[in-house]
Amino acid sequence: MLGNMDPHLLRTFVAVARLASFSEAARELGYTQSAVSQHIAALEQDLGAPLLTRRPVAPTPAGERLLEHAGPLLLRLDAARADVSRIAAAPDRGLTLAATATALGPAVVAALPAAGVTVRVLPREEVPAAVATGTADLGLADGLAAPSDPLRLADVAPLTAYGVGEEPVCVLLPAAHPLAGRPGLALDDLADARWLDAPDAGLPLAQLRAANAGRGFRPSLRYEGTDVRALASLAAAGHGLTLLPRTAAGAVPGAVAVPVTRPRLVHRTELLYAGPPRGAAAALADALGGRP
Repeated sequence: MLGNMDPHLLRTFVAVARLASFSEAARELGYTQSAVSQHIAALEQDLGAPLLTRRPVAPTPAGERLLEHAGPLLLRLDAARADVSRIAAAPDRGLTLAATATALGPAVVAALPAAGVTVRVLPREEVPAAVATGTADLGLADGLAAPSDPLRLADVAPLTAYGVGEEPVCVLLPAAHPLAGRPGLALDDLADARWLDAPDAGLPLAQLRAANAGRGFRPSLRYEGTDVRALASLAAAGHGLTLLPRTAAGAVPGAVAVPVTRPRLVHRTELLYAGPPRGAAAALADALGGRP
């Protein structure tokens, strides 16, 4: 039944559920409120189940289950449209690169074209989707991994992921911290410390927990920006520890970067693309070593 579902109805349902309002969804989608109500009614009739309560507007249990399917389904449709458009696009148009804040290391910055490039810094989970849906020509995803191990990326669409860099990771400590003079640190020794929760500027605490058998790494302050320097300043001021790639952790006033020696972990960066890169995208991929 999902295969015969009208994607326009599904997008309307997702918008209403997200905004908890028929009128707000109508305004966002450019429909009348009556049209939105008709879309929801048609979808409920097609599936044979109520999907939304009306007062207040909220998903029913059946609606919650449909939402779990809706995101991947709509993303796949957008990815298919982008893939076809990408084939027909002129190869000499500008280049858009989607990247996480910590993936933009010195080697990447040095390889960027001198003109015609747009860099979009996005949360980690949004980079693969940006490439899949064609809002970015290339993506740079990053994270913690064992040496030479690939990243675990969300399966949003058929994407090629190619490792373009690995470097050591460091814990950023205030200069006066008792451990600041150590030559190296084990993550397990820091599991009970106070940490900065900065999923889009540093390496996510969830990845640290995964490397430590799911234990520890309690956040003391949450930073929701993408500015690595701002995150480093918070660490230097004693608001919590953070884990950064070595190149991003160096030369921070008032802070000391101590390498992680156990377990063996690296900061890995992977180049993402959908279909063979062309033009400026191909040149950047080659410069980064991101193609066979």
